[in-house]
Amino acid sequence: MSAFTPALAMSDAFGVRAWLRVWPLLLILIATLLALPILVIVGFLFVPAVEVWAHLIETVLGDYVGHSLLLMLGVTLGTLVGGVGTAWLTSMCRFPGRGFFEWALLLPMAMPAYIIAYTYTGLLDFAGPVQTGLRELTGWGWGEYWFPQVRSLPGAAVMLSLVLYPYVYLLARAAFLSQSLCVLDVSRTLGNGPWRTFFTVALPLARPAIVAGLSLALMETLADYGTVEYFGVSTFTTGIFRTWFGLGNPAAAAQLSAMLLGFVFLLIVLERHSRGAARYHDTSQGQQSIRRLPLRDWQAVAAFGFCLAPLSLGFLLPAGQLTVWSITVADQRLDAEFARLALNSLALAAGAAGLALGLALMLGYGRRLLPTQPVRMAVRTAGMGYAIPGTVIAVGVMIPFAWLDNSLDSWMRAHFGLSTGLLLSGSLVALIFAYLVRFLAVSLQTVESGLSKIRPSMDEAGRSLGLKPREVLREIHMPMLKGSLLTALLLVFVDVLKELPATLILRPFNFNTLAVRAYELASDERLADSAPAALTIVAAGLIPVIILSRSITRSRASL
Repeated sequence: MSAFTPALAMSDAFGVRAWLRVWPLLLILIATLLALPILVIVGFLFVPAVEVWAHLIETVLGDYVGHSLLLMLGVTLGTLVGGVGTAWLTSMCRFPGRGFFEWALLLPMAMPAYIIAYTYTGLLDFAGPVQTGLRELTGWGWGEYWFPQVRSLPGAAVMLSLVLYPYVYLLARAAFLSQSLCVLDVSRTLGNGPWRTFFTVALPLARPAIVAGLSLALMETLADYGTVEYFGVSTFTTGIFRTWFGLGNPAAAAQLSAMLLGFVFLLIVLERHSRGAARYHDTSQGQQSIRRLPLRDWQAVAAFGFCLAPLSLGFLLPAGQLTVWSITVADQRLDAEFARLALNSLALAAGAAGLALGLALMLGYGRRLLPTQPVRMAVRTAGMGYAIPGTVIAVGVMIPFAWLDNSLDSWMRAHFGLSTGLLLSGSLVALIFAYLVRFLAVSLQTVESGLSKIRPSMDEAGRSLGLKPREVLREIHMPMLKGSLLTALLLVFVDVLKELPATLILRPFNFNTLAVRAYELASDERLADSAPAALTIVAAGLIPVIILSRSITRSRASL
């Protein structure tokens, strides 16, 4: 029975019981609409596209599967080494700069993968400053020396690892900090040194958190389009674009999207299985403050260098290069067109973030007020879009919206002789809907986290004073949720600002954003010209990193 039963029992006096019966239906309707793109993609598995599939199997499907798997393998190695290693050093060791690295190692999260790919291409290509300086220094010419090719599958894996390792770092560090010092001390008394203790005790205890972080990184890897397309690596995301726009076959594109969706759900299943199968519990009666292992001499230098490497390669170096390029082209690029692009991006991100916050409040409060099984399922369904690549969502949105547009246009022509045009698929409606499907989970999780900290007695007190449920939300909950609401708004805002594949597919004609413009200029090899747009996106991406850093600082202070 719900914790709010006493309040609901007296609600008839205020005429809200009928309204409470409507709310679950509204939540289920919202969840169904948000699940529509996924249902469309799954439904296309039963649509025959034999000729196109025969062509894909004979030519490129093997590359899509093989390259995607190899990319995931490379990102797995990179994020585990960078994320787990830095998490252990900053959690369990003491060396100069440790306090700085605790929060600074999160900074690469602000750097979208496609932007870091553009930056390193400009730095490391044959005409870039690194190879140019090498030739001037040695006198070598073309073909007389070997240099790693950045535009390659290994290069794409490195780029993605540099910006995705913070997922593993964040969760692994939290797991290391939560481990009892008693357990680690027992390992020491058994004769194990610090590194053996790490591999035999601390690492297995942190495995569920590490797997969770790795799963997030791999989902982002599968969702990436800008990096792999720019580097010429054939994966599912590039294949979906080529099948849709090159072959002109939406059914085959949807079926490729369904295959990619299968990879994503396989990751989710493996992560949950790992978390459920490996249950490691701390049985000590209390937590002691961590006695960090002091590192001296070469060990301290090595730890400092190990932490500095991913920070420098993943943020400091590319951000510095973007700044230099932006200053160089500022006179030409910071013009009225750039202002229009920035306004388009900011308005689109603000609108999507506001709608996502409103839906998240409705869903989160509805689940709190009426925690029935259908409502819980509806909320869970509405929040599953974040695990789905933007390319897949865009295809799932475009197909039904285009069908609705064509059906309405045909009906209007037949009955009134008028053409309605593309009311949905050719407007910002489709794009904002795709953003809501993709990023509602970010806002919903933040809002639900905030609501969980408000005691149920607050609701009952408000209802006993005659407040209706929506008045309880407005007068009691929202003032208490100011921090959570602002965080949810900013997180979705930044995610929308960075989103590339869904925007590329669904944007209206003659409508560009900063992300699309940076992609277009980089594709034309105008890397310096793309820098102002890219740097603006990176600067906005620092917002959630700052929020995370402050949250970590507050958590440490409360211990």
